[in-house]
Amino acid sequence: MSVEYIAVEWMDAFNAKDLERLLLLYHDNAEHYSPKLKIRKPETNGLVTGKAAMREWWQDAFDRLPTLFYKITSLTANDRQVFMEYVRELENEEDLLVAEVLEVENGKIIASRVYHG
Repeated sequence: MSVEYIAVEWMDAFNAKDLERLLLLYHDNAEHYSPKLKIRKPETNGLVTGKAAMREWWQDAFDRLPTLFYKITSLTANDRQVFMEYVRELENEEDLLVAEVLEVENGKIIASRVYHG
């Protein structure tokens, strides 16, 4: 499975709000960093580890932001990482340009890191 395929599958699962499909892409002990996480859950300093913590974080986002949608603008990959650029669309908010790096090992995401202003 290519890292580009994993990125597209990630985006499709996220936009479908299919948490189980999204989590299947991750290694059990994967790490996820997000500036939004740092703001909403300061005790994490922006970093969560493991599927249980990611499940909690994304379920909260899906519940709070039912109109949240990501639109891919570009993907750049090598054999272990994919750099995704996408637009975060949310009703009644300005679009936000986001970049995210997924690090993949043995067909599973082991780390994801979100970047935006």
